[in-house]
Amino acid sequence: MITGTRAQTTAGRLITYTLLIAGVAVVTLPFWYMAVTSLKSQAFIFEIPPKLWPSQPTIANYVEALGKDQFALYFLNSLIVATTTTVLTVGVSAMMAYAFARLEFRGKEVIFYGLLLGMMIPPVMLIIPQFIVAKHLHLLNSLYGLVLVYITMNLAIQTFLLRGFFEGIPRSLEEAAIIEGAGRWTIFRRVALPLVRPGLAVVAIFTFLYAWDEFPWAHVAIKETSKRTLPIGIALFQSEHLTEWGQVFAASIVAIVPVVVVFIVFQRYFIRGDVSSGMKG
Repeated sequence: MITGTRAQTTAGRLITYTLLIAGVAVVTLPFWYMAVTSLKSQAFIFEIPPKLWPSQPTIANYVEALGKDQFALYFLNSLIVATTTTVLTVGVSAMMAYAFARLEFRGKEVIFYGLLLGMMIPPVMLIIPQFIVAKHLHLLNSLYGLVLVYITMNLAIQTFLLRGFFEGIPRSLEEAAIIEGAGRWTIFRRVALPLVRPGLAVVAIFTFLYAWDEFPWAHVAIKETSKRTLPIGIALFQSEHLTEWGQVFAASIVAIVPVVVVFIVFQRYFIRGDVSSGMKG
């Protein structure tokens, strides 16, 4: 009986590890192929059968990609937009979430569920209304116009996410701070925010990823070459160099770097926050 149980346990672990390895392979293979292709010269891009590592690796694609088509400017524009959007979204959504979690005011639930209702509208359906509003407010062809739209597109979901974290804070901590004479703003900054750092990290990662990769609205709102962000630049780069896939993949690899850096910086908080969210759910 014991032998049978051990055999079942071993078989279960073997199946689990096999599925995990297969999942990692499925996720990793496209990135590996992109990285390998970025190191190939044009003559070896479509070689059959494809190789897991190029026989003659070269960094010429990176030199060409980063040295033309204002790639550095597009990269800088995306960095400004994504960073500004992330900082403002984290700050505003944290204040809104704390208000919904701890303060009592008229229409609180109506406003909150109104935000949730807005989350159900596909972003593509909002492009035309956004364009009309942005045009009247003179926000087209502006990086700050992108930032404003990205913040509004993220506020609802991030506020909803952070509200759960703030509601998980014991009220006794806030009551103790009130007894010590702390005001609501002091409690928010010195008591609540430090306790929801995992949630703030999750919001920061998701917001940065959205602002860094967003393409449809940026493509509609930005027409000036000097204001283009990196996704637009790479899309135009691909059309201008349709057969230069090595350069396209090299540019894409460089575009991934900031996202990886942000995740590495916030990963411990992200994992902790993801687990906490799952436990509350």
